[in-house]
Amino acid sequence: MKVVFHGANAALYAEGIEPLLGADCEIFRLPDVLQGEAQRATFSAAEVMVSSSYNATLPPLPGLRLFQVPGAGIDGIDQAALPAGVPLCNCYGHEVAIGEYVVAAMLRHVVPMNRADAELRKGEWVYWSAHPDSLHGELAGRTLGLVGYGHIGRRIGALADALGMRVIAANRSPLPPEAPLAASYPLERLAEFCAAADFIVCSLPDLPQTRGLLGRDAFAAMRPSTVVINVGRGPVIDEEALYDALKSRRIAGAVIDTWYVYPPAGQFSQTLPGHRPFQELDNITMTPHMSGWTSGMVLRRRDTIVANVKNLATGRPLLNTVRAGR
Repeated sequence: MKVVFHGANAALYAEGIEPLLGADCEIFRLPDVLQGEAQRATFSAAEVMVSSSYNATLPPLPGLRLFQVPGAGIDGIDQAALPAGVPLCNCYGHEVAIGEYVVAAMLRHVVPMNRADAELRKGEWVYWSAHPDSLHGELAGRTLGLVGYGHIGRRIGALADALGMRVIAANRSPLPPEAPLAASYPLERLAEFCAAADFIVCSLPDLPQTRGLLGRDAFAAMRPSTVVINVGRGPVIDEEALYDALKSRRIAGAVIDTWYVYPPAGQFSQTLPGHRPFQELDNITMTPHMSGWTSGMVLRRRDTIVANVKNLATGRPLLNTVRAGR
């Protein structure tokens, strides 16, 4: 079986995959931009394509049996351009890393370790336990609001519950009553949800129905002490509303990992991530879409790719099917 890894992102998951797939698979690695007829022919010969992008400008895939996206997002795939009847699958495995990122982000707001360290290096015992007026906070007892309760939301909720937090969620579809939540809200009650949370974590994808979901009305409903964390997609939180809420200190702060402006492919510098000067604000932590990017995530996604290739070969059900084949 010919398995093609197309693009630099997909190639990351091809490392060490040959012995896992066995001798029955031929592995090919191709760059994001195909060069010459030989690479285009290799691309077209794929029976399994592992890639984050596909559209009508790329070569046709007449023998394709599976299109495997090596991540969760499928927004780079033009499904209409895929051969009819070919299944489309994706991968998760990032929820473990993103859960830890969110816990770290929340802890930074209640445990002032950086400031305590900086002050003690100057001989100042700020937050010393002997000082009754220098108490710091804790996460236990705080309310965490999850906007989205998929793989990522459930993982974050489990970690927060273990820390003694109260967990609530707002979701596009109704949540089962057995979900381990203190309360759940439909998106029509988003303002009520926002008013109830100390931390609000967004993990929703960028879809027409989610874009700008957290806008001015949502920020107006939040507490002045609320911290917003985005690990979903940038446009789900309205950029202008977020900037204005931070600049006016309508909310306490934000930790933003997913953005509104990204560098061109292959470039990793000299690109600010928004249309507004977020970098000038002192109540935001800015990270470059890194929350799920860990070595463990790579191995978990590689295992999913291997399992799906083997399932395809043996006729077993595929994992994480987005579009069923026939």
